[in-house]
Amino acid sequence: MEKSKDLHKLSAAGLLVSLGVIYGDIGTSPLYVFKAIIGDDVITSELIYGGLSCIFWTLTLQTTIKYVIITLKADNKGEGGILSLFSLVKRRAKWLIFPAMVGAAAMLADGMITPPITVSSAIEGLKIYNKDLPTVPIVIGIISVLFVIQRFGTSVVGRVFGPLMFVWFTMMGVLGLRYLVDMPEIIAAINPYYAIKLLINYPNAWLILGAVFLCTTGAEALYSDLGHCGRANVRISWIYVKTCLLMNYFGQGIWLAQHQGAYLNDQNPFYLLMPEWFLTIGITIATIAAIIASQAMISGSFTLIAEAVRLNIWPKVKINYPSNQKGQLYVPSVNLLLWIGCMVVILIFKESRNMEAAYGLAINTTFLATTVLMVAYLFKKHTPRYLIALFFIIYMGIELAFLAANGAKIAHGGWLTLLLASVLFAVMLCWWWARKIKNNFVRYVDIEDYYPILSELTEDETVPRYASQLVYLTSANFRSEIESKIVYSILQKKPKRADVYWLVHVDVTDEPYTNEYKVDHLVKGKLIRIDFRLGFRVEQRISLLFRKVVEELVKNQEVEITSRYKTLKKYNMVGDFRFVVLEKVVSRSNNLGFMERIVMDAYNLLRHFSLSEERGFGLDSSFVTIERVPLVISGTKEINIKRSYWKQ
Repeated sequence: MEKSKDLHKLSAAGLLVSLGVIYGDIGTSPLYVFKAIIGDDVITSELIYGGLSCIFWTLTLQTTIKYVIITLKADNKGEGGILSLFSLVKRRAKWLIFPAMVGAAAMLADGMITPPITVSSAIEGLKIYNKDLPTVPIVIGIISVLFVIQRFGTSVVGRVFGPLMFVWFTMMGVLGLRYLVDMPEIIAAINPYYAIKLLINYPNAWLILGAVFLCTTGAEALYSDLGHCGRANVRISWIYVKTCLLMNYFGQGIWLAQHQGAYLNDQNPFYLLMPEWFLTIGITIATIAAIIASQAMISGSFTLIAEAVRLNIWPKVKINYPSNQKGQLYVPSVNLLLWIGCMVVILIFKESRNMEAAYGLAINTTFLATTVLMVAYLFKKHTPRYLIALFFIIYMGIELAFLAANGAKIAHGGWLTLLLASVLFAVMLCWWWARKIKNNFVRYVDIEDYYPILSELTEDETVPRYASQLVYLTSANFRSEIESKIVYSILQKKPKRADVYWLVHVDVTDEPYTNEYKVDHLVKGKLIRIDFRLGFRVEQRISLLFRKVVEELVKNQEVEITSRYKTLKKYNMVGDFRFVVLEKVVSRSNNLGFMERIVMDAYNLLRHFSLSEERGFGLDSSFVTIERVPLVISGTKEINIKRSYWKQ
């Protein structure tokens, strides 16, 4: 943990790690951006200068100002990302859940497109040696191996990411600088006049703007990975990264300027910068950088899903922790989902140039969602309203323009992005909505009314002892309340006598790494409530946490857990613990609306692919009893029935 804290301070180690973790996506964009801008058009001065100007100002306005300077301030105890941002502002308005889910779904869709386009762009450099080389099998092989190794964790590999990406950025900078020395006057392209002129006069300006957007696609990932390195390291390292990126882009621009009037013919200007003797080395380094970029997106997707599960906008899924390193986790179901998505993208589009249309649309959607949430955050921080309005107008205008440009490419591949993101959003929406439907009809009662009967039940030997220590998971937020179904389970659905009744409540906090608990002795020695406050990035291992709390209570002599069976008590044996998990079921007899029925049907389908409640909370199934209890939504008073008498 100390080492992790040190990396958040401005240091050489922190800067190096930030190069490996933060900039994989945006750092590999020179592999395909200029190739996408030129496309099948003839190389012209207007296209070169206008393209460079658009790239410069997109990186400056979007990445530097919006993300590095402004959005990085919206850290949640050092953590970033769209769901961390949502956790900061969700109390301001309930509807903010929708842009959060849209942005998260688009980020996951981006995680399915980033590996294919980056790895394909790198491997296609081999076509310089053999134009007919089948790159698809190579790309499938590399990406498949990448997904296979996820289960073993990436802590060891992660240590070498920084130095490798430093080599990558330095290589790009040097390659561009070789050409800049010969034609320094191309720096004039930073004048926004060239960008405006291109967008106004060029016939395919919208398509070009969609291609330009690809240069900033990694900005959201930069924010999501903030917790790995800290704000200071990200901001300082960005200076070096942006310098290298721009030098390479301008170098490509000079090479293109030297070949005006020609066509690229599927050649990649990135590789054309390289001396012939360096090509094999350059392609190898590019492939490594592409793999690192893909790894960063995959790891980011795991973190995103883990947060979504704890915020109750994604089904509970198994989450493994391959190492003790902070942030290291592996989600098997999401690993498979991302791999399938990547394979679909590769098999449909085959080449990187065909993936470009699908790529920009996903992350563009996330940018818009982040802008909306950032406006809410700025209001929360009491930022002057004129500055908030300026931020909203500028970035909503820029991103809507990019969205329109990317939208023009829907028929050329953007449809796949919309399909993937829509499916993922539908899963989030159904899971969230179904829980709202269920929670709206959970009934709570005053627990004090049941103190006497619970106290007497513990001593009533005419009722068989169900367990020495009986534990219920409760969703009641207040110590004075309890679900009526828990009372029904204890007193009426086969009365359950126990020496001590425990109520355990888990509250997921807006902060990432909260790990606290509170104990209330509601009836001394007979009814105890434990409230856990866990951050949205903390693993909910309730069995282990509960055991730890009980050990501390026993040590402090606050509770007695020795078995009360005469023989076992004689030998000072600890009594048995049993958890009861109530599975709330919405009966088909309830009068749900048309949309609510569809949502509940989808929810029931998703439950087949999700973890059960006990596994989701990390409970040992050998000590858990599952009870299905119906949620009665429509009361019996709504049913009109008449009593009659007839002869048999």
